[in-house]
Amino acid sequence: MASPFSLVTAPPLPAAQPPPIAPDQAWLRMVQTQVEASLAELFELPDEAAFDPRWTQAMERTRQYALRPAKRVRPALVVAGYSLARGSLKVPAGLWRFAAGLELLHTFLLIHDDVADQAELRRGGPALHHLLGAGRAGEDLAVVVGDHLFSRSLEAMLSSELRGASAASRYYLAVCRHTAAGQYLDLRLASAPLSQVTLLQALRVAHLKTARYGFCAPLVCGAMLAGADSELCEALERVGRHVGLAFQLRDDLIGLLGDERVAGKAADGDFVQGKRTVPVLAAYLRAPAAAREELERLWALPPEAKDAAALAQARALVEEYGGRAACERLVERASRTGRRALQALPDEGGVRDLLDTLITRLAHRAA
Repeated sequence: MASPFSLVTAPPLPAAQPPPIAPDQAWLRMVQTQVEASLAELFELPDEAAFDPRWTQAMERTRQYALRPAKRVRPALVVAGYSLARGSLKVPAGLWRFAAGLELLHTFLLIHDDVADQAELRRGGPALHHLLGAGRAGEDLAVVVGDHLFSRSLEAMLSSELRGASAASRYYLAVCRHTAAGQYLDLRLASAPLSQVTLLQALRVAHLKTARYGFCAPLVCGAMLAGADSELCEALERVGRHVGLAFQLRDDLIGLLGDERVAGKAADGDFVQGKRTVPVLAAYLRAPAAAREELERLWALPPEAKDAAALAQARALVEEYGGRAACERLVERASRTGRRALQALPDEGGVRDLLDTLITRLAHRAA
């Protein structure tokens, strides 16, 4: 008879099961995987292999930079626009190449923007101009590499062998012209007193820099590649306009009030660069005279004087006078309007619901 003190072996505990992946997350991961595989292929350039070891090294650093973990929102929207127009989640191989080319064009713009904004971080790592060299030399080299990626992106989109590739590429490039105008206005407004910048101007910059380029255009390009009619393209542009605004306004909150560890970029960048963003202007409009003067003083400081104490004071004023709350309300309104416009579209294949969930995640991502 076994002793009552004998050791009893307990049955093994069942292995912990990972939480289930939501359909929209699984779809987005699939898009990310496919696009990143095509993106890596775009850096395979045998005609450049014998140029010079320095160029080879620069291209390898740029490839690693381009393949850093990212949401790949714009390629996902291209695929969503195509799938909505076709009523199916099945897409042709050429669409991945077109979407990767569009993502490479986005990378080109990020590189140039980071040079113009003197940004330190991008997607959790150093901005490309810091990887390629120190000071002005690194900035010059990054601009040149960006020009190279611009050309490569067009090659990719036009060689995707999709029937509407030429028209979709022309459409996207026209939107990119407007993006350049938005970036120009953003930089110029950074030197203007807060009293001379209106909320309407800040919203126009958001529309030109982000909403049309980052959201309207990818959705419409995807639909064009699927042979969609003008009515569907216009409907998708309406969706993208509102969703893109919500995304940019959330980005404004992250750029001033966010957590660098979550955002993957400097959370003081907009303050250091003197950006006249919606939360700042909304607080300025609501603030009494003394607080307005203090906001003007803080935003007019030279970058080297915008230390941790100045940032803390700037954040406190924006919070106190309702800048965050006003911007959050605008995010909610734009997101709600975009989702309402989306619900008016057909939902064959379940694409609309996937896109609806993606919109919600983008508008409410952590700041």
